[in-house]
Amino acid sequence: LTTFRVTSSHEERSRIRNALRELVIDERGIVMNRVTDESSGTSSRRSFIAKASALGAASLLGLPRPAEAKPPETTTIRIVNAVGFVCVAPQWVAQELLRLEGFTDIRYVEVTEADIRREETANTSAGAEMSARGGADFTLINTAQLPFTMDAGVPITVLGGVHAGCIELFANKNIRSIGDLKDRTVGLRIAGLDKWYVASMASYIGLDPLKDIRWVEITDRSVPIAQLLAERKIDAFLATPPESQELHAQNVGHVILNWAVDRPWSNYFCCMFTGNSEFVRKHPVATKRVLRAILKATDLCVSEPARVARLLVDRGYTQSYKYTLQALQEIPYNRWREYNAEDSIRFYALRMHQAGLIKSNPNKLIVKHTDWRFLNELKKELKA
Repeated sequence: LTTFRVTSSHEERSRIRNALRELVIDERGIVMNRVTDESSGTSSRRSFIAKASALGAASLLGLPRPAEAKPPETTTIRIVNAVGFVCVAPQWVAQELLRLEGFTDIRYVEVTEADIRREETANTSAGAEMSARGGADFTLINTAQLPFTMDAGVPITVLGGVHAGCIELFANKNIRSIGDLKDRTVGLRIAGLDKWYVASMASYIGLDPLKDIRWVEITDRSVPIAQLLAERKIDAFLATPPESQELHAQNVGHVILNWAVDRPWSNYFCCMFTGNSEFVRKHPVATKRVLRAILKATDLCVSEPARVARLLVDRGYTQSYKYTLQALQEIPYNRWREYNAEDSIRFYALRMHQAGLIKSNPNKLIVKHTDWRFLNELKKELKA
């Protein structure tokens, strides 16, 4: 028996009427849509475009409405807004899908300076820290950050993987492999966030990531990475989309590791979807509905990359349509059904544990901080 039903014409008209109720007319007489955004709380022509694009992603593509018997325990959800990272596109694409799941108040919330300071102090995730203090319900987290976040006791529950590798390590010509990074300098955009991917690689081949590599955080984006590499101020640089696409276009250095294609890293999730542990426990129906929307949005990144890229640009999440589309076409969003989410956590946790970077046994972390019930059910429901 199928778990989905096609929306009837009557239901479709009702949905459209509900959507029209959300339209407002501003002082210029322009019809807009009020999209909830905790960071601004305002309406704009861009938010209307975003809503229209999301409707296109959900309704015009004919995605079925879930036939869940129980409504969500709450109609309000808060997702950490990971601005600047194209790879987390599913969380933005999912907005209208979340509405179809019964959520009426969908908020994308920004991490605070306090969350960032806690992240830097404990090597955790700022999004997870925000979730832990009750500021958000769900967040996408880099898999390499998860062992530290779990080991620190942050109350998050991993629900599933979203995509495999989106990261590339660029280097000078004299750097041919990860082993050549010994006593060299690696540049990072966000030291705490990106460092642990390179650290996991280093520990995998026997290097001590804390002693054998020098780390430099490059926050000034006006300084070209090509210049830093040419002047030997850094020997390698970890890039994420769309910056990695820009570096390729500029013929900057060469790639010594691509998480999307180079094994063993390409065999594991790069980014995973997590929830506040208390929210997951108290709201199982809502949790499953949120995860379903995220996974459907992930599928859209595979089937409709051009439409998703346009949506991200129109919403202001990214600027270059060209590089965004290229990134969406290169990131392996089609792995969430086949890859083992638990194995991904275990792989990175073992690297960190062997290097002495975390204290807890990886299996204990998995037992305490994961819940695969919803993912397993959705794999059966959302068959390719």
